[in-house]
Amino acid sequence: MKKWIMSIGIICLIGALYMLPVAFNERRTVEDSPSTAEQACEIFIEVEGQQEKISLETYITGVVAAEMPVSFKKEALKAQAIAARTYALKSTNYGKIAIAPTVARQVFYDKEQRKANWTSNFPGNEKKIVEAINETKGQVLLYNNELITAMFHSTSNGKTESAYDFSGNDVPYLQSVASMSDLSSPKFSAMKEWTLSEWNALWPIKWQASDFNRAQFFLNDTGRVERMQLGKNVWSGREVRTLLQISSTDFKISYNSTAGKVQVSTKGYGHGVGMSQYGAEALASDGKNAAEILHYYYQDIEIKKIDACLK
Repeated sequence: MKKWIMSIGIICLIGALYMLPVAFNERRTVEDSPSTAEQACEIFIEVEGQQEKISLETYITGVVAAEMPVSFKKEALKAQAIAARTYALKSTNYGKIAIAPTVARQVFYDKEQRKANWTSNFPGNEKKIVEAINETKGQVLLYNNELITAMFHSTSNGKTESAYDFSGNDVPYLQSVASMSDLSSPKFSAMKEWTLSEWNALWPIKWQASDFNRAQFFLNDTGRVERMQLGKNVWSGREVRTLLQISSTDFKISYNSTAGKVQVSTKGYGHGVGMSQYGAEALASDGKNAAEILHYYYQDIEIKKIDACLK
């Protein structure tokens, strides 16, 4: 009897030992699968006009492709990816709020738009952009352990604009820095013209030819127009830029009586705050990496990788 009981016990023990590695392996597979964890914590961005939400990194691919020339150096593209990712997460509160695909936010091109824009160059261009995204995956810019408002623009007037001069709010990491390489940008200077009647159709007052010599321009520390005054009428530089749809707030207005045209010349392209894209390309061409570019244009910031599972 004792031998029979002992035999059954040995058989049960052998069976248990046989099944233990299988059970352990199944448990390890479920708990240690990185793809399952990453998928559960993935952040999705809602882009206005798109039918479905888009994964964060797919969204950033479309932003970098739309916001920066693909011909730029990879380190410039990587700097753009980190800035765009930071801006997106800050603006959408980690995907909880929709974002518009416009210049007021961030322009976004989906895959079909990229194919249409790049035609036969699509495979190579897409590969270059995706590499820049993958090599910076999850990286964001922080100040005091908080996401920064990572503003960027195409081309400065030789100096970036401080947040204070732009909006009246002092932001420690958005200070003015020199960006002299922007002078070689194809978007550095521009000129627009109107007939006097076309010009007057834009304004709430009627301009006379003599008024162009009476108008006063008050500049800030970076040479941009803080305000313009004509008699009792006062406009901010930003109001004039919006009204005239010109490239920047570094502008000069004159009247060419011979041609009968109002002429407005500008320097720079965009609001001028934060990272200059053409400046980033110049730094990348000088051998600077993405981190060095970002630390130049955004003061006292940190570059860290977010943990989506904590959001």
